[in-house]
Amino acid sequence: MHELIKLNFINLAGAVGLIAISIGLSTWERIGLEFNLVLATGRTILQLVVLGYVLDFIFALDNSWAVLAILAGMLTLTAIVARNRITQKMPQVLLLVWGAMFISTTVTLVYTNFLIIQPDRWYEPQYIIPLAAIVLGNAMNASAISGERLVSLINANYQEIETHLSLGATPQQAVVQYRKDAIRAGLIPTLNQMMIIGMVTLPEIFTGQLLSGVNPREAASYQIVIMCIIAFANLLTTVLMTRGLCRQFFNFAAQLIR
Repeated sequence: MHELIKLNFINLAGAVGLIAISIGLSTWERIGLEFNLVLATGRTILQLVVLGYVLDFIFALDNSWAVLAILAGMLTLTAIVARNRITQKMPQVLLLVWGAMFISTTVTLVYTNFLIIQPDRWYEPQYIIPLAAIVLGNAMNASAISGERLVSLINANYQEIETHLSLGATPQQAVVQYRKDAIRAGLIPTLNQMMIIGMVTLPEIFTGQLLSGVNPREAASYQIVIMCIIAFANLLTTVLMTRGLCRQFFNFAAQLIR
């Protein structure tokens, strides 16, 4: 395999040239996306440049506390984004999402680090930061989808839930089907990706490893590990998050809160 071709400023300017062409096309077709394209491109460049310098510093620092600080920041940001995607405002939802993602990410990374990859140090930035980013990004989407689906289902079926409660069902029994449907909804994107991966699409991680010169078989092995940990982390996140979210709809007397 050939070594990775390093890109200089001219190469990056050429890539940005594609955005300039896109802006011209948007103007020509009067689509009105010129400002959005400029803003999105500017944010992309700024955020990735800052990320590159931050991670370069963390890698050079090679300190476990610095790695944990980065992971905590990533966890908090993804939890806030997931919370904001749930339209109904309820107390403690951010804490629920944060806690669910914290538990699922911790369990996943501990399992992966100690039983699968087994790096020399548990906090090896080369492994734990990218894996945490992958897990958190996917868990964020899964929790947002399942949380929004659960909220909408409960709000749309108040009378049915109250009927179950009046017949002696517990709150958990009254919403169990809606919770299952919400968990399934959160896992649909992951399952769909697993069904077609390697046939219709090449995943970004696999492609990135190929570009960096990794042997295709080795890249495939890492991608298998990544897809397995994504599926597990997403399921665990949605299970924990929906369980806690359901409790927000009932008071201490097991009555449905409108």
